[in-house]
Order: sequence, then structure tokens, then C-alpha cells
Amino acid sequence: MKWDVQLIQTNRGTFEVFTRGNGPPLCVTHLYSEFNESGDYFGEAFTDHYTVYLVNLKETGRSDAVKAPYELLMVETVFDLESIREALGIDRWVFAGHSTGGMLGCVYGIHASLSLNALILVGAAAREYATSSSFCIYHKDHPQYERMQQYIEALKDSKLDNEERKMISSERTKLSLYRPERYHHYFSKSIHKKMATERMNFFAREILQFDVTKQLQKVTAPALIMCGKHDEQCPLPFSEEMAERIPHASLVVFNYSNHYPFLEEESAFNDSVNRFMETLA
Repeated sequence: MKWDVQLIQTNRGTFEVFTRGNGPPLCVTHLYSEFNESGDYFGEAFTDHYTVYLVNLKETGRSDAVKAPYELLMVETVFDLESIREALGIDRWVFAGHSTGGMLGCVYGIHASLSLNALILVGAAAREYATSSSFCIYHKDHPQYERMQQYIEALKDSKLDNEERKMISSERTKLSLYRPERYHHYFSKSIHKKMATERMNFFAREILQFDVTKQLQKVTAPALIMCGKHDEQCPLPFSEEMAERIPHASLVVFNYSNHYPFLEEESAFNDSVNRFMETLA
């Protein structure tokens, strides 16, 4: 089933937003993914109980291009999301972010907690993670580092045909699954997205100096921190750190998951989200 699509006019530009589900508003995005009507696996995890707004950020899809590089900063992206929320007439919503979306969620909570009913941060970090943990697949000492880098560079090639892109993307994802042989079981839906090269390249520079750990105490919104015990992209200690520093945070660890607990342990993930959201009522 395709997601509904609309172009939202805001005071910071025009944004392509996909919507699906019923219930209270919940925003999902990722720093360098380009979404389409097929949706998003992470966003799908919330559509049974929430109206999910899946946002294409600037330089992705039919959203506006940036006029200056600084517009790609995480804090500027938070202001973009706030302009979308206001244009939609939503007083407060939940923000849910996976991976770099969760990193963006930390910044959102620091600067705009009053606009949030809650934060859901999955497999994320509040600071640069690649060089500080050899358990991270982006660390040069990780045994799969070279392979991951090859896949990332290959996916930046705009000349890749769809089949090549699909194959490389699946092999890249398998590196971050606790049971990679179950890839086709987890990713069985007709959902597909692209990597936004310009945003990815900017993130690769911004992450070098990214550290908001000392500001996490400013997050006043309730936060649910979730992570796979075997996460090799943003290893568990980074989620533990966020849970310790955010005042109203709880941590859930999935023992049989790597970077995708919402797929690898779908039932347990959904139960954890539902229990958390019930505490907000």
C-alpha cells in the first residue's frame, strides 16, 4: 500500500511529506535517506497506532534544494521540521528516529522539547561514534570496515541501475543484522529508498565534530531509547549514554538484534513502544 504524498509549504521552504496511519501525529525522518510513496520500514512500525509523517528533508525527493551548505546542519534540519509541524497545524508530535534519524532526534529534543510529546531514538548516538569504538562497523579496526566503505561509495554512484543498487544495498544491510540469513524475511515488502549523496557527504563532515552529550540534560520530553545488543553501527554503549544523560529516559535492549530491532524483534519492539506510549497518557 502506497503512502499519501503532499507538498507542504512552510516559511523555510517546500517539503515532500508522506503520510500513513491513524492516531496521534508522529514524525519520522533520516538525515540522508530519500523516501517515496513506498514508505519506510521504520516508519511502518508506527502506522497501526499513529498518523506517521515521513519527511523528505532538503535535497531529497521533491523537497527544496538548499541555498547554502549550512542548511544541511542538524540544528537547521530541526528548524525545518518545526516549520513543517507548524504548517500542518500540529501543536506537538512524537519524533521517532532510527540511526542518524535518532541523532537528529537528540538535537530536536535539545532545541525544541516543548514541541514534542516524546522522543523515540533507536540505534543512535549523541556523539561521533566511528572513531571511538572498534565495535562500530565504521571504525577502521572493525573487520567489516572496508567492505562497508565499498558499499557506501558504490551507492553514491548516480549511474547505478536499479538492480545493482538493490543488490549492493541488501549486502550493505546484511552487515548490520544479527541473523543476516533472514534478510529476505525482514525486508520482504515493496519498500525502497535512495541515499541522498549531498546530504550523506555533508553528514560525513558534520559527524566529525558532533557531540551533544553535555546538552542532553536540556531534553525535557520523555524519551524511549532502544538498541540492539549487537548493534554494529551505533553500538549499545552510546544508547546507554543517552539514557543516562536525558532526564526522563528509559532504555530497552534487544538481545537478538543488531541495528534493526524493529524488524529483527518486531513483536518485542512494538510491545516496548506501546508500553512507553501508555505511560504518557
